[in-house]
Amino acid sequence: MTRVILVRHGSHDRLNRILCGRMPGVSLGAQGRDEADRLAEALRGRGAGALLSSPRARTRETAAPIAAALELAVSEEPGLDEIDFGDWTGRALSDFASDPAWQAWNTHRADHRPPGGESMGEVQARALAALLARPEECLIAVSHGDVIRAVLLGILGLSVSAYDRLVVEPASISVVEFWPGGGRVCSVNGTAHLR
Repeated sequence: MTRVILVRHGSHDRLNRILCGRMPGVSLGAQGRDEADRLAEALRGRGAGALLSSPRARTRETAAPIAAALELAVSEEPGLDEIDFGDWTGRALSDFASDPAWQAWNTHRADHRPPGGESMGEVQARALAALLARPEECLIAVSHGDVIRAVLLGILGLSVSAYDRLVVEPASISVVEFWPGGGRVCSVNGTAHLR
């Protein structure tokens, strides 16, 4: 069995205002750096033998203090990368209020994709494949909110269109376990111990 501790990156200054996706230059703000330090303390003693991170700056910056505290190297894992939002990348969330494609994406993610981007099903497939390929008994994976939601939904056997039924806050911890032919969700959106 493999235990995976899924960590969402810390807060950045564009959070809840800009659809950052894979845009370059999105780094943790002061609050996010503090959250990353608290995550490092919270993850001590969990027995992790590997630390994976999405290639985005905000995830690597979240993983850095965890790596230092746990004396682990950070392995960049493309399967944990943020959703490719295509033409929507970098736009203000307020711009989408009357966009029918945005409405469709948020209502039926199983059947829609951002223009020029990837579907939530593709995100789920690549993230699960990356995690299932790991031989460690326990690992930490630093990723993004919707990527973590996709993993959780996959394990629960729910459609990716149910993404909004799960909350995955910045700097939160969710835990899953995999074994040949199965898996389970052990916890979701753990943040109380970080505050």
